[in-house]
Amino acid sequence: MTHQRDRIYEYIATHPGEHFNALTRGLDLAPGHVQYHLKKLRRQDRIVEEHLYGRTHYYTPAYDTWERGAIAVLRRETARDILFYLLEHGGSKPAAVADSLDIARSTLEWHLDHLVEQDLVEKQRDANNHVTLIASEPTETVRLLEDVTPSLSDLMLDRFTRLVDNLISE
Repeated sequence: MTHQRDRIYEYIATHPGEHFNALTRGLDLAPGHVQYHLKKLRRQDRIVEEHLYGRTHYYTPAYDTWERGAIAVLRRETARDILFYLLEHGGSKPAAVADSLDIARSTLEWHLDHLVEQDLVEKQRDANNHVTLIASEPTETVRLLEDVTPSLSDLMLDRFTRLVDNLISE
């Protein structure tokens, strides 16, 4: 195995769910170089790739399908903030979450769609059809949150989205 391939593998092992562009930036390697080694690592079954939400995320085989999907969502700051809120406050109304996080309701719903799809959040309805948001797997979610360190580009994208939301709502 080459030194660069080992570097790429170690980066993926310590940054599960990182997407391709973040890999190239984090490793300071040319995209073609990274593609070549990723292809070799996939053929050796040393890494797994998941295509989720417009990005290809990379993992070691230690992560199962649910964990891979969850980590892909948790790489987004706003999704993490929503989960932190639910873990801290328990079941909450969507309006309370959006107000507390200072995000537009549409932004909350966009992230909730992915959080629900990956079984991280449940939308429970009462007799009057009012929604309460609940963290589905709190213990496992906390464990995965500890594994996820967001990339700078993910943080900047989420913060830009929040800024635009605030400008539009004013």
